[in-house]
Amino acid sequence: MITHIHHINFLVQNLENAVIQYQKLPGIGPFEFDQLEQRAVRTAKTRLGDAWLVLVQPLDKESIPARHMREHGEGFFLISLGTNNLENCLESVKKSKIGLIGSQRAGLDNWQVQDLDPKAFFSTQIQLTEDN
Repeated sequence: MITHIHHINFLVQNLENAVIQYQKLPGIGPFEFDQLEQRAVRTAKTRLGDAWLVLVQPLDKESIPARHMREHGEGFFLISLGTNNLENCLESVKKSKIGLIGSQRAGLDNWQVQDLDPKAFFSTQIQLTEDN
């Protein structure tokens, strides 16, 4: 069962500049910086209530985030919906005939994530996430 918004990702060209800009908003920050080698990105994340705000800077021109940024520019990339049991949630999704993109993988902080087919959600990139 989906229980909450886990995180929202925004693509940025310059992570440090983006963090400075977002920190101008009241109550935003501090940010934790990380690198996700398998996705070829640098990230900065901060808590927003029960959810995370994640800024993503692509490092490889051919990575999925970089290709998305080339097509759509900087800004919103995806919303991740949290679940307390990813496997059970995916069983329900598959029964609903919603397609999956790629396979389940580890994200930041070893979050387990699975991308859903954007065609099923009016071109919105949605993923499911379970904390580990």
